Amino acid sequence: MTQRLPFVIALVIAASSWMLACQQPNNTNANNQTTIVAPVWLGLVGDTSDVQGATQAGTVLMGGSTDVDEAMRWMLSRAGGGDVVIIRASGGDGYNDYLFTLGAKVNSVETLLINSRDLANNPEIERRVRNAEMLFIAGGDQAMYVNFWRNTRLHDALNYLANVKKVPIGGTSAGCAILGRLYYSALQGTIRSEEALANPFDARVTIGRNDFLTMPFLANTITDTHYDNPDRLGRHLTFMARIVKDTALGAPVQGIGVEERTAVAINAEGKATVFGRGRAFFLWQNGLQTMPEVIQSGVPLTWNKGGQAVRSYIIPGSSQGNGDFDLTNWSATPSGGTWGFVSAVGGVLKGQ
Repeated sequence: MTQRLPFVIALVIAASSWMLACQQPNNTNANNQTTIVAPVWLGLVGDTSDVQGATQAGTVLMGGSTDVDEAMRWMLSRAGGGDVVIIRASGGDGYNDYLFTLGAKVNSVETLLINSRDLANNPEIERRVRNAEMLFIAGGDQAMYVNFWRNTRLHDALNYLANVKKVPIGGTSAGCAILGRLYYSALQGTIRSEEALANPFDARVTIGRNDFLTMPFLANTITDTHYDNPDRLGRHLTFMARIVKDTALGAPVQGIGVEERTAVAINAEGKATVFGRGRAFFLWQNGLQTMPEVIQSGVPLTWNKGGQAVRSYIIPGSSQGNGDFDLTNWSATPSGGTWGFVSAVGGVLKGQ
């Protein structure tokens, strides 16, 4: 707490001024100008002034449950001492103190609760996000993120951070689920592995395709989280099978699954390493000609190809970061993990 005392007065003044300036409802005035909707601001720790640090690009895919300190420090170290912004559609400000005191010095950490499309289109929220030197998407419900954030000013700001400003960006649980360019939207609710395998065309198998975030090195890639609680390898395989069936990608579909208390850190060169207590699963279609044999509504999935439909490489995490997987060339030789295959026959998962 003593670290933040010099900023308390400035923080109160800045917060009060911002909120008072933004308390009008969202409407159109006589000059056809839209009035700013009041953002739901969950507070800031650190210095309220904007600091522009020299950032290093990077992406963190976190599997949910307890956050992985080492992966968070990895992100913070790439923020150039600048400002960290947390975005979420539910929950509180718990990341503020946690990240500000974790060890890698940054100017500030603030949390924005963006739980409507009006807020996602708010110019003040857009400005604060664009000014970030690190951005983290908290857990929650990815359907809210898709419904509230896609095709908004916030959407554009996030892609600006990833591809123009090139700051570290990460997400956990639902926040991780939307980072792939292919993503499980959960717009009709969640689905378990056994349900997805039993019917790949269940209404709850909802997949977004190249219409949201454009994170580096995650083209043709769908993520999944909480991989070990419950087991989600079966539904992840089903998502991949549906993408192969429904979409002409022109390249093998890929997946990254992350267990709880685990994080995949991807550097600016596309090299991935794994932090934490669990494992990360790198999955990819074993060649463009490897198509599902049986994939239709109401019929259990068969995607087998002699038990080798999807290649896998599984890397256990460590506190220092373990393994090396090249996301620029999935056929390159990785290290630190184990090889395998994943397939399904009659709705029953085979392999690892």
